[in-house]
Amino acid sequence: MEYSEDTVMETRGLTFSYDGEQNILENLDFAILAGKVTVLMGANGCGKSTLFKLMTKNLYPDEGSIILEGEDIDEMRLKDFAKKVAIVHQNNTAPPDLTVERLVGYGRTPYLGAFQTAGGQEDEEAVEWAMEITDVKKHRNKSVAELSGGQRQRVWIAMALAQMTDVLFLDEPTTYLDIRYQIEILKLVRDLNREYGITIVMVLHDINQAMEYGDIFVGMKDGRIVVEGDPKEVVSAKILQELYGIRLPVAEIDGRKFVITV
Repeated sequence: MEYSEDTVMETRGLTFSYDGEQNILENLDFAILAGKVTVLMGANGCGKSTLFKLMTKNLYPDEGSIILEGEDIDEMRLKDFAKKVAIVHQNNTAPPDLTVERLVGYGRTPYLGAFQTAGGQEDEEAVEWAMEITDVKKHRNKSVAELSGGQRQRVWIAMALAQMTDVLFLDEPTTYLDIRYQIEILKLVRDLNREYGITIVMVLHDINQAMEYGDIFVGMKDGRIVVEGDPKEVVSAKILQELYGIRLPVAEIDGRKFVITV
């Protein structure tokens, strides 16, 4: 896939191994395009989670670099990075008595000085906006522990949005949710992208959801990118066989592709 001047983040010769063992990623070049929803997929152990952690400063490369808007993220302070990139991790916990509004307010931390708490007009406006578009404003005074799994996920996304960044990373945002909440979260992600121009990068496991809600499908195997492009064009039975080692039929109905997984 050819990259354009719209690249917001890219890896250059990215190499990484755990404790000096065999490389998980080796000399990987990859780019995130601004204004797109990019979905990372592949079998367990393919390297997608490692790539995600490297791009979000949770791991540091052995070799190579990750460039965000022209700057090596390894040289960026976490606070400066958090003003540009927001992250929702797969597993999140909060004190049982913490309210929704207070948790969302933590998204303003990158903009605060030592011992400051969110409370200025700009902070309040960001928190109100984040709660409004994620539809958690009605729960503002409830404790996070009172909410359902799908509602809690919306709150964590709201906290990330309160950072007011142009890039949002989501690590398996639909894990542990029933199908209703999975679809609601993915529709929210798509709305954030289309209505507010937020660049989205997310790890998913459901191929059909990746094709429906993603602009760019990135399939990984053995630490390398096997396929990259418009999911409606690049997903095929042959590619899925290579990625997952199983033959899955791909059907087309009314111009839309579906993977038959049963």
